[in-house]
Amino acid sequence: MNRAAAIDAARVGAQKLWAGTVTIHPDAKTGAHHHGELESVIYIVRGRARMRWGEQLEFVAEAGPGDFIFVPPYVPHQEINASSDEPLECVLVRSDSEAVVVNLDIEPVERPSTVHWVDPIHHSPARDD
Repeated sequence: MNRAAAIDAARVGAQKLWAGTVTIHPDAKTGAHHHGELESVIYIVRGRARMRWGEQLEFVAEAGPGDFIFVPPYVPHQEINASSDEPLECVLVRSDSEAVVVNLDIEPVERPSTVHWVDPIHHSPARDD
């Protein structure tokens, strides 16, 4: 994984924000972790993201180019590049200029429950629009 800061305390003096880019290599994934009290927003630029979350990473959803993912404070999660041959490129924004990563020793469930993003920009899989 490659992460590059665009906006943070060191670069521009940001006090309450971190923004930058993240590239996850094909077939790669992070370990289970959370970001403490920070909120995170991930915008998918290119590729296919698979996100697992929950106390045992028991939920899973996928997102593609143009999709946003919101990660609330303290939620255990794992980012996965769902492609074996294409990098996953994202823009990441966090609610503090300092990097907070709490790595977790979680035994994930073998088969997570699939959850579909359903909100004003992500429609239910049953809808045609």
